[in-house]
Amino acid sequence: MQKKNRFILVALFMPVTVIFMTFFILPMLRLTLASATGPEGLGLYLEMLTTRRYLETLLYTVGLSVAVTAATLVIAGITGVFLQRNDFTGKHLLVAMLTFPLAFPGVVVGFMIILLAGRQGLIGLLTKMATGDKLVLAYSMTGLFLGYLYFSIPRVITTVMATAEKIDLSLEEAARSLGASTWRVVRDVLIPALMPGLISSGAICFATSMGAFGTAFTLATDIDVLPIVIYTEFTLSANIAMASALSITLGLITWGALYLARSAAGGTLAASG
Repeated sequence: MQKKNRFILVALFMPVTVIFMTFFILPMLRLTLASATGPEGLGLYLEMLTTRRYLETLLYTVGLSVAVTAATLVIAGITGVFLQRNDFTGKHLLVAMLTFPLAFPGVVVGFMIILLAGRQGLIGLLTKMATGDKLVLAYSMTGLFLGYLYFSIPRVITTVMATAEKIDLSLEEAARSLGASTWRVVRDVLIPALMPGLISSGAICFATSMGAFGTAFTLATDIDVLPIVIYTEFTLSANIAMASALSITLGLITWGALYLARSAAGGTLAASG
């Protein structure tokens, strides 16, 4: 009986092992070996951190992802709680429209930002009519910020709505009965209750922004972000070693963010429990 159970356990575990080896371990080993094939060897990572272009690109990408994550959490947090706690005509349609951007690939999101804030975009036409000068935002960090924000907000809204639905409203009522102001209720009751969902969705938002390629490929004409630099190093410069080193760095940063978020969310759940 024990042998049979052990056989079933191995049979169930085998597909997971194969997938993990095929799509994670082997590619990471290949990238690591490729990053060491250059004349500098593993010193390539030091070159990456000391070369101005690569370091600035890394900092720009991390800074942009942090800004997008913070703005998304604020906007989607407020919107998600409002939508979960208020019923009105057309609510389901509005929620469906807010999650509609999830259906678009990054390239389409980039084109939409160009149509909105590009050289011939709506914002440019309106500002030219008002001031005589066109305001062009699409081909800058601002354009990337808007594009990343566009596809990040729906993910967080759905998570916040699901988390807010589980909050015990009696805790907020008890806080108000003890004389707590609305701000104190939000700070001491609502935000801690939402924190696990905010942390987990924020980590996914950060990781998605770090690795987003389609939107950046469409918009990043005057700036460099890490996915674009990896692409140009691999395709245009044929610098496979540096492209691999940048890819590993990108993966480690996003993995670290997800790991810290998982740990923080687990600690938050334990504290609230």
